[in-house]
Amino acid sequence: MEPRVQANGEVPNKRKSPIVIVDRPAKLPKTDIIGRTKESTPSDEEDYDLGMDMSDDGRLPTIAPVLADSVEWQATIEKVVRNVVSIHFCQTCSFDTDSAVSSEATGFVVDAEKGYILTNRHVVGAGPFWGYCIFDNHEECDVYPVYRDPVHDFGILRFDPSAIKYMPLTELKLRPDLAKVGSEIRVVGNDAGEKLSILSGVISRLDRNAPEYGEGYSDFNTNYIQAAAAASGGSSGSPVVNIDGYAVALQAGGRADGAATDYFLPLDRPLRALECIKDGVPIERGTIQTQWMIKPFDECRRLGLTPDTEATIRSNFPKETGMLVAEIVLPGGPAHHKIEEGDVLIKVNGQLLTQFIRLDSILDSSVNHKVMIEVQRGGKDIQVTMLVGDLHAITPDRFVTVAGGSFHNLSYQQARLYAVPVKGVFVCEAAGSFRFETTDSGWLIESVDQRKTPDLDTFVEVMKTIPDRARVVVTYKHLRDLHTLNTSIIYIDRHWSSKMRMAVRNDKTGLWDFTDLGEPLPAVAPTRCKADFVKLNTIGQPAAADVIRSFVRVSCTMPLKLDGFPRARKIGFGLVINAEQGLVVVSRAIVPYDLCDLSITVADSIIVDAKVCFLHPLANYAIIQYDPSLVDAPVQSAKLAKEPIKQGASTVFLGFNQNLRAVLTPTTVTDITTVAIPSNGSAPRYRAINLDAITVDTGLSGQCGSGVLVSEDGTVEAIWLTYLGERSSQANKDVEYHLGVATPTLSPIIDQIQKEIQPKLRILNVETSTIQMSQVRIMGVSEHWITKVAESNPFRHELFMVRKIDCAPPNGDDSQSLQEGDIIITLNGKLITRISELDVMYDHDFLDALIVRGGKELKLKVPTIPTEDLETDRAVIFCGAVLHRPHHAVLQQISKLHSEVYVSARTRGSPSYQYGLAPTNFLTAVNDIPTPNLSAFLEQVIKIPDNTYFRLRVVTFDNVP
Repeated sequence: MEPRVQANGEVPNKRKSPIVIVDRPAKLPKTDIIGRTKESTPSDEEDYDLGMDMSDDGRLPTIAPVLADSVEWQATIEKVVRNVVSIHFCQTCSFDTDSAVSSEATGFVVDAEKGYILTNRHVVGAGPFWGYCIFDNHEECDVYPVYRDPVHDFGILRFDPSAIKYMPLTELKLRPDLAKVGSEIRVVGNDAGEKLSILSGVISRLDRNAPEYGEGYSDFNTNYIQAAAAASGGSSGSPVVNIDGYAVALQAGGRADGAATDYFLPLDRPLRALECIKDGVPIERGTIQTQWMIKPFDECRRLGLTPDTEATIRSNFPKETGMLVAEIVLPGGPAHHKIEEGDVLIKVNGQLLTQFIRLDSILDSSVNHKVMIEVQRGGKDIQVTMLVGDLHAITPDRFVTVAGGSFHNLSYQQARLYAVPVKGVFVCEAAGSFRFETTDSGWLIESVDQRKTPDLDTFVEVMKTIPDRARVVVTYKHLRDLHTLNTSIIYIDRHWSSKMRMAVRNDKTGLWDFTDLGEPLPAVAPTRCKADFVKLNTIGQPAAADVIRSFVRVSCTMPLKLDGFPRARKIGFGLVINAEQGLVVVSRAIVPYDLCDLSITVADSIIVDAKVCFLHPLANYAIIQYDPSLVDAPVQSAKLAKEPIKQGASTVFLGFNQNLRAVLTPTTVTDITTVAIPSNGSAPRYRAINLDAITVDTGLSGQCGSGVLVSEDGTVEAIWLTYLGERSSQANKDVEYHLGVATPTLSPIIDQIQKEIQPKLRILNVETSTIQMSQVRIMGVSEHWITKVAESNPFRHELFMVRKIDCAPPNGDDSQSLQEGDIIITLNGKLITRISELDVMYDHDFLDALIVRGGKELKLKVPTIPTEDLETDRAVIFCGAVLHRPHHAVLQQISKLHSEVYVSARTRGSPSYQYGLAPTNFLTAVNDIPTPNLSAFLEQVIKIPDNTYFRLRVVTFDNVP
C-alpha cells in the first residue's frame, strides 16, 4: 500500500515502534552483565527515526557498506574513524520531552586538545545525563555535557584527553560550507549498535524542513540536509564526511518507512557554539517564539507574496526556491499580535532574508534588543518591531522533586509543540502523590491546595506549607486538552519521599547540583468526624441491604515496587469484622504487602489512616485496622456465618462495581470448587493457592471486585474478593479473577486477631491439585480408601495430589518428606477430602501423613514451615535496582534458589537498566565474593568507590548464569 502523502508532499510523521520490555526476559543464552542489553527508547510511532540504538523487529533496512571504496576514500575513512566514538549513556530521569532511557549513540572529537565531542541534542538530552565513550582502539572515558542547544539537534560533551593513553587524539574539522548537492559522503558511526559502520550516500537536498518526531523532542527553525544513506539505530551523532575528511554535517534522523533516506543537521550553529565554548564566552541564543517553515515560491504566492517582492528575492538569491513562512506564533511571546501564521518573511533589520542560518545569526546577536521585521500578509507589507527574548531563559535548567513527583517550568519545546504560552508548572515525572489517572506525560499544574501555581518558584513555596499526609485539592490540565480542567484530591507523601530537592544544571561540571528545600512539616493530628451511610434503594432484603454499613473503601499506595506487584496504587472495598476494634478484611490484590500507606473511607465521607495487621500467606486476604475513635458513624460489624454455604443455596450478592457503586441482587451458588489461580510467568507475584472458591449465578459477580454473599437475615456467608492472576501477553494487562470464599474459613484467624494475638501460622510448602477417583484408582489408591472418600464427602469425591513443592532456601534442607505426585490420604488421622481440611497444618510443627507414592501407601512425618519469614521485610535500592529476599511466589515457581539477593524491579535510566540487570535475576557474587544474602551483598558493595566498575555475578530465573 502506498504511504499517505500530505499536501506538502511529505509522508506523515511516523516513528518506529518501541521494543516491548517484559518484567522478565525470555530464556536466552548467556549474556555479559558488563555489556548492556539493547533496549529502546519508548516512543510514538512516527515516520522519522532519531538514530539512537532502538533496533527491534521493525528496524530500518540498511544499505550495506560500500565494499570497494577508492583509495582516496579508504585513506579518508582510516583517518576519520580515529575521531569517532561510541557513546553509551543514560538519561537518568524524565525531563522535558525526554523520558528516562539507556541507549547508545555516536559522536566525534571536534577539539582534541580540550576534549570536546559533538553529538546530537537528543543524545545529550535536556535533563541529567550520565555516560562514557569508547574510542576506536577500545579505550574509554567518562563524558560530561557542556552544552545542549535549546532547539537544534546538537550537543557537546567533554572528556579528559589525558585518559586516552594508547592512541594519538585527532579531531575532525567542521566545514558546513562544503555540504553541496551531489556531493558524495560517508556516515561513519555506531550504526544499529555495531561498534563501527560506514555507510555511503549522496547529498540530494540542502533545504528540507526539519523532520517532526511526534510528541518528543523535535528540531525546528533550521533547514536539514537530505541524503540517501539509510543509517539506523545508534548512528545518532555520526559525522557526515566528504572525501577530504571534513565533517560537513551531523547525522540526526532518518525515515522509518523503509525509504533509504537520512537527515543531517547543517554544522553552522554547532561550529558557532564550539567556538564560543573554546573562547569561554556565553552561547547567546535569541528567539521571538515563532516557528518558521521553508515554503516554495508557489505556496508563498498563494499566501500573498507579491510578484515584485518575488522578483526582488529571486534577483538577490538566484539559487533560492522558497522563503520562510510563519508556522506557529506562541501566545504571549514577543511576536504575539505582531506576526501571524502564514506571514511570509521578507526582511529583518532591513536585510532581505530567505535562510534560517541568517535569521538565527541576527536573533542570537540581538538578545534583549529590538529587531525590525518585515513580512507580507495577503499581499500587504507589514513592518513590526519586537524585543528578542533569551532562548535559554525559556529552556528549563532546573527541576524540583517533591512527594514522589518531579516538576519544572514549561519549556519552549513543549509550548511550541502545542502552540501554547511558555508558562506553567510542567510535571516531568507524574509519580508518587502526583500520579494522576493516566501515566501520560504532559500535565500542567494549575493550583495546589486552592492556591495558584503559575511558575516553579510559586509551586515550591506552596508545597513547603503542606504538611505530611495532608489531602489537598489539585487542579491540572493536559497539554493535549487545555480545554478541560481536571480536579483531584491527592495525598501528600512527605515520609517515604521526605525531601523536597531542587536540581540545577551545572554546565561547568556537566552534573546537576542538588539542594534540599527545607524540612517537611509534620502531619496534622486527625480529628473525629461524623457521617452516615447511604441506604440502598432496593425492594426486599432489608437486612441484606443493611450490610452496606459494614463496608469501607480501602486505598493502598505503595511507594516501592516489591514482590513483583504490578501497581503503585490500588482501591477496593473491605468488610468490617469488628467495628469496636476497627478491623477490616480485604483482598491481597488490594493490599499486597505492608510497605504501603493505607487509608479507609467510611460512608463515603470520613477518611482515616489504617495499618496492616495480618497478611495470609495462602488465602488471598489481609486484615487491616483503623482507629475507630476517629469515626462517628454507625459502622456495623459484619455477622459471619458459622456454617459453610452449600452449592445450590439461595443468597443475596452485594458487591461494588468498577464505578465503586454498590449493587445488590438475589442469586444462587452455582459451584464450590478447588481452584488454582494461574501463576505469572514473567514476574512471580503473590497468588492464592489451595483454596475453595465460590461462584454464583449472576453477571454482576464478574463486574465486582469486592462484596459479600449475604443471607436474608444479614449473615455474611462468603466474602467476594479479587484474585490477581497472570499477565495477558495479548492484551498486556493483568488478569483479575473475582471469586467468593466462605466466611467460616476466616474465623480462626479473626478470632486470634480480635484477642490481639498475632497468628503464627505454619504451612505445608506444597501446592495441591484435585484428583478424581478414576485417576487415584489407576495411581494405586486402594478400594478401601476410595469407599471412605465417598462416605466422608458425598458431595465431591476427590483427593489431593502434590502438584508443586516450594523451593528450599539456599544452603537449607531441601529433603522434603512430600514429593511431587504424592496423593495425600490422611493428615493426623483425618481423611482429607476438602481443601479446608488442610488447615490442620496451621497449628502443627509436624503432621502424620498417609500418602500414596508409586502405587504404595507410605506413612510419613511431614514437617511444616513457619510463615513469619515469607513476607518481605527488608529491601535495598542499589544502582536503580530494588533488591530483597525472594518472596513466597518465587519459592513457589522456582526449582533452585541461587541466592537470597533477588531483583524485584529496576528504574529506567539507571545503571541497572544500562547494564541489563533485569527483574527476576539473582545476584550471587560481587567481585567474585559470594553474596548469599542481602547482608553479605551490602558488605561488599559498600566497599566499592563511586564511579567505579565492579564485577557482578548474576543468574537468571531460568538458571542461566
